[in-house]
Amino acid sequence: MDQLSFSQVCLAIVLSLTSALPTRGVQVSLEPFPPPNVAPPGARYAGSASCAKCHVEAQTQPATPMGHAMETAAGCAILRQHPRLTFRTGAYRYEIVRTGEASIYTVSDGQRSISLPVLYALGVGDAGQTYVLNYQHTYYESRVSFFNDTQSLDFTLGAARSIPTSLEDAIGRPMTKADTALCFGCHSTGAVAAGRLEFNRLVPGVSCESCHGPGAEHIEAVASGHLDKPRVFNPGRLEPGDLADFCGTCHRTWMQVEMLHLRGVANVRFQPYRLTLSKCYDRDDNRISCLACHDPHKNVVREPASYDAACVACHVSRPKPAATKTSAPTAPPCPVKQRLCVTCHMPKYSLPGAHFRFTDHRIRVVHPGEPYPG
Repeated sequence: MDQLSFSQVCLAIVLSLTSALPTRGVQVSLEPFPPPNVAPPGARYAGSASCAKCHVEAQTQPATPMGHAMETAAGCAILRQHPRLTFRTGAYRYEIVRTGEASIYTVSDGQRSISLPVLYALGVGDAGQTYVLNYQHTYYESRVSFFNDTQSLDFTLGAARSIPTSLEDAIGRPMTKADTALCFGCHSTGAVAAGRLEFNRLVPGVSCESCHGPGAEHIEAVASGHLDKPRVFNPGRLEPGDLADFCGTCHRTWMQVEMLHLRGVANVRFQPYRLTLSKCYDRDDNRISCLACHDPHKNVVREPASYDAACVACHVSRPKPAATKTSAPTAPPCPVKQRLCVTCHMPKYSLPGAHFRFTDHRIRVVHPGEPYPG
């Protein structure tokens, strides 16, 4: 997670996304979709198991990285598989030790130590996994995280590398109320309502009902035969530009990144933002939407060739027919080759401290030796 001004993040979300403003008891949405990281008033959740009774997608989605965006310490596979993790920086030593179903995070300066139970693990570990702690009634983001590339602990991405002023300071970053709402809202389901945490209905991970909304009313509508009013939201029906903003609620939109002035390779992680910078991006063309390449109900496909079909949907090699008012625009094929397109046009970048190479979603012709654009 980033060490950013969360007041700026909140402002960006208000201006560019979906913060629903209560006006005389009525929710007025700033966007054509409900915010996926906030529970609506009166929300009644049914659980993914209920969704899976009718929807096969709900059977695979819980196993995806989104489904594991947050895990309890007891259910965290990485912490189970690594019963003792250590890291040292200067006078400070860090340990995460498995004890039964719990994992204990300890920081010591050689004279004193503070030990805290890991409450939640954020991220499934494709890149890294960060931990949520609570010290003296304040939530903390752990100063060290697990990284898959090294199979060990290192500084959390964005964590201060300066010498801590105290043992308490060495725990990690204290999370403000706004930090906590954003963190839990994007890594779990149903946890945030009206800016407050509601642990009684928190479901770890991004589940069906994060994106489609609380499902109890939908199930009741279907059971009663009211299929004309299914009472469920389908993000797949959004226009491509709105879909980028919907996904960007947590993955960062163009507006958020611009308002936060996040420049350089640090913004390569924010896929909706980078996608909208592509020369070929069109807010009204489904061929360049998030869902054109990614199925959120399945794991991310790592084989580059699997994305070729999305590229040639626009870059056609056959003769172009006469244009009509209803025909979709096309572009010439790549003069170099027509396969493994993403390996050239969506290069990977290493983010310092991340131990991971991120795919740049700013689709473009890449010239050898050119600096990172943006």
